[in-house]
Amino acid sequence: MGRLQGKVAVITGAGRKKGLGEAIARRFAEEGATVVLTDIGAPSGPHLTADNIGTSAEMDEVAAGIRTATKAAVATMTCDVRSEDDVKRVVADTVKQFGALDIVVNNAGVGYIMKPLVDFTIEEWNLVLEVNLRGPFLFTKHAGAQMIKQNQAGRKGGRIINIASQAAKSPAPQLVAYTSSKHGLVGLTRVSAVELAPHGITVNAVCPNHVTTGLGAKQNAFRGKVIGAQSHEEIIAFRTAKIPLGRVGQAEDTANACVFLASDEAAYITGESMNVSGGEEMH
Repeated sequence: MGRLQGKVAVITGAGRKKGLGEAIARRFAEEGATVVLTDIGAPSGPHLTADNIGTSAEMDEVAAGIRTATKAAVATMTCDVRSEDDVKRVVADTVKQFGALDIVVNNAGVGYIMKPLVDFTIEEWNLVLEVNLRGPFLFTKHAGAQMIKQNQAGRKGGRIINIASQAAKSPAPQLVAYTSSKHGLVGLTRVSAVELAPHGITVNAVCPNHVTTGLGAKQNAFRGKVIGAQSHEEIIAFRTAKIPLGRVGQAEDTANACVFLASDEAAYITGESMNVSGGEEMH
């Protein structure tokens, strides 16, 4: 019996290979959960291009890989987290297909628009805030309502986990919208935790430092230009030098924290923003 046996989990932004969403979904499946992967599915606008989003085809490949590795039930659903109709549909379809919704991981995010504050456009600002903060709000609202109904019907508990960032605690230069959205996500986490606690629902955030996923690779390339690094190895060495445990974060580090927060072991933890940073962030 895994720690999440019998639970049904939705994970947003989980359509990219080697991304945080995939790692979280795999660990949930390994622990016995039924998993629903969501991503936007198709490019939309100048910034949500094919190399920045999880396409439906790639999301299906991620799901197939997890099914093969874990034998768990894994479904896929397209979802633009900015759309309340899409979010409501995913919640309803998950319950219709699997009978309940126990865990939501708000992982979808835009963190690849990197430029000085004075050069940031309002369109770029709006996109980042809509994906990174409006999306978690919508899923917390509608998943929370479903979890309240389940609680009243005798299916106790619910878990909402927001993937924030080290940037939710400390400023990240030239990531003004991203940093602002992640600070806001901590506020959403705390208020939601207070309001949903009477229904047995916990709400927590995980704050990883840099992880070299597909998004992380874009951040590495940008940071390398800023610091004058000539190679990937130099960038990783620059990042590692700031981390007491002596290595950069891996996707599995964040995934393991999510498993804990989703489990019964964390039933008395809510409203927290857990650093997963090797000691780089300590508050």
